Amino acid sequence: MQSGPEDPGAAPLVLVCDDTEAIRTLLRINLEIGGFVVEEAADGHEAMARLIDLERRRPDVIVLDQQMAPYDGWWAIAAIRSHPRLDDVPVVLLTAATSETDQPEASGAGFDALFGKPFDPDEIVAAVSRLAAGGRGRRRRP
Repeated sequence: MQSGPEDPGAAPLVLVCDDTEAIRTLLRINLEIGGFVVEEAADGHEAMARLIDLERRRPDVIVLDQQMAPYDGWWAIAAIRSHPRLDDVPVVLLTAATSETDQPEASGAGFDALFGKPFDPDEIVAAVSRLAAGGRGRRRRP
């Protein structure tokens, strides 16, 4: 089994879930430059299959696209927040459609940060860094 987030020598792990390969690649490259280990998933179902696999290391932060078929970011955040292994992992929402009601809705669903597309990769790396260091403010589980 891979070393877990409790291993002080392990680089923080981020799972990037987006149905657009170019966006996953852009985020992966920028996050890796920022010192993160990155895994990718193309939709919410693939992300959850990885996240609940006890043989895999639990990510320190998850980045989810809002609009993916058939299992989108809203489906995935509900599954993440209801799973005891994942409920305290910080999650960032990426969305192409933003409005002034999105932030409260995203926060209420359990997202810890929201970024509209197009986004500045440096801002996402900074947010992921803050979340990886601070978590959701609760005890982290293996």
